[in-house]
Amino acid sequence: MKSLFSPRKAAVALAIVTAFSLSACQAPAKQATVPVVAPAAAKTVDAQISQRTLGDGLYEMAYSAEGNALYVASTQSFKDVNGGIIYRLDPTTLATKGETHTDLKNFALAEDPDGSVIYTTNTLDGGISKIDAKSGKVLQRMNFNEKAKDGDPIPAREIYWHAGALYVGGVADSGVIWVVDAKTLKLKKRIPKAGKWVTGIIYSSVTDRIYAANGGGEVLVINPHSHKIEKRWTANDGKSYLFLNLAEDPATGRLFVTDDSKGKATLVFDERTGKVIKRIEGDALGIKFNAKRNEIYLSQRESKKVLQLDATTYAVKNSWSFDTRPNSLLVSQDGQTLYVTLKQDFNKDSSTKGQDGIARIVLK
Repeated sequence: MKSLFSPRKAAVALAIVTAFSLSACQAPAKQATVPVVAPAAAKTVDAQISQRTLGDGLYEMAYSAEGNALYVASTQSFKDVNGGIIYRLDPTTLATKGETHTDLKNFALAEDPDGSVIYTTNTLDGGISKIDAKSGKVLQRMNFNEKAKDGDPIPAREIYWHAGALYVGGVADSGVIWVVDAKTLKLKKRIPKAGKWVTGIIYSSVTDRIYAANGGGEVLVINPHSHKIEKRWTANDGKSYLFLNLAEDPATGRLFVTDDSKGKATLVFDERTGKVIKRIEGDALGIKFNAKRNEIYLSQRESKKVLQLDATTYAVKNSWSFDTRPNSLLVSQDGQTLYVTLKQDFNKDSSTKGQDGIARIVLK
């Protein structure tokens, strides 16, 4: 697979990751309850947190029950480096169990429900890869072969598994969502006119609809059977938004949407009406809802914090501060552990000020 990482592509990559900071929400991780053991290579911040430096360009995470591993997608460096890495970590100690070196850069992750396969977006090349969860071997790839106005591939940002299909968001001025057969990696459907820059994607079992956020401040309501965009929700408050990531509380029919740049807030939509019922002020990037604890987690790159909120009152129950910038979030299946990728700042030449890290938080 050809991948020439030119200075221009580096600039495009930086624009994507700084604007969107690839951390859209996935389904809760499938993980058994495990004892808390701080890894030898990890830095213990307090009794709740263990963390370690891992590598360059860390983004989304996924858990595989089949491989009993925490997977972390990496682009590697944006300066003079082609390709990336998929890290396989011990979910308890954060020790490295294996690495898959790829010739393409890896951003978003999704897992098959049986845990046997991990999917990743190769954003800059406009494609996706299918990876065996046990061995880490790349099993299959596909490219969407669609070009942006500048002639480069339309970046494939978020990926979400639902009912045997992969929903992949295309980051373009006129966004697109590709629907791909998860087994064959064959394109099933193309959903056009998805607004500027498709960012987060999630499925609601409550409404049997796919929700997709975009950079134009819209939440698209998509019928997964007809693949038609049925509605477009907005905040309808006269303000500009660049929506990023999504989470849902199915018990109450609330959809949470973050905005880390324009709106600097998390909006709560009522899925029954499409109206905003709550606005949580403050920069917000990654978001997860934890039904087992009735909590919401937010990563704040600007303030270098992760917040733990009561999901009923929205009150801050706890917060954790870091030296670097929290990005992607992942909650364990038992609801008692939160994983965070930690980003370094970029220099002007596309290099970073150090390597990215990962943190494991035992929830209390």
